[in-house]
Amino acid sequence: MAHSGALVEVLKRELRSRGVTYAQVARKLNLSEASVKRMFSRRDFTLKRLDQVCQLTHADFSELARTLNREETLIAQLTYEQEKEIASSVKLFLVAVCALNHVSPEQIVEIYDVSQAECIQLLAKLDRIGFIQLQPGNRIKLLVSRDFAWLPDGPILRFFKQHAHGDFIRSRFDRPDEFFVAVNGMLSASSRATIVARLRRVAREFSELHNDDVRLPTSQRSPMTMLVAIRHWELQAFAELRRKKPTNPTRS
Repeated sequence: MAHSGALVEVLKRELRSRGVTYAQVARKLNLSEASVKRMFSRRDFTLKRLDQVCQLTHADFSELARTLNREETLIAQLTYEQEKEIASSVKLFLVAVCALNHVSPEQIVEIYDVSQAECIQLLAKLDRIGFIQLQPGNRIKLLVSRDFAWLPDGPILRFFKQHAHGDFIRSRFDRPDEFFVAVNGMLSASSRATIVARLRRVAREFSELHNDDVRLPTSQRSPMTMLVAIRHWELQAFAELRRKKPTNPTRS
């Protein structure tokens, strides 16, 4: 079941990369667009329908299976020690992020104050760590999966909290493609679970769009950072105004 679901995700990406819409799939299958969306969300396909949709991607079932097999060998997270080594050097961290963004060594040298020799040395270090594979011609092959994420409380996110968090929040967020909102509320356990699930979906969509845009030249892509967070929290100034709960008198 897990493999079939992952196969449908591969198929969705193939359709999206070729610009095939759910409406086109619906016409191919002689179904309504709503039925197609439901079929993909439930991952409920007959083999015949799966084959018909594959035809729209100009790929067959075996090709999708090979793609899935390659992806399953990639890593979704690094170890704590791997992250620690990357976070130990700003330039190494920079080159790692560039590799994630599919920026070539030539482009790294052109954009940043990193020499060609230094860039190759840093890439070789990332190769040794197991983050990338440095191939002939200094081509970069990522060894991390499409849904790769840094460790929740690992060295990289600690680095962000220490060095970048303040700078990130200080922005006015007033450009057309920027957004910031802070909301407060009191939620039940089920509501908290619902909103967390939706935020996870937004984060996954960000990753999917990032991977879709890899085909575009760097001149058409801008570095973007999305901070998604929700936690049990109240302003300290508010917390200090809370009435202290009475303590039970000690019985003699």
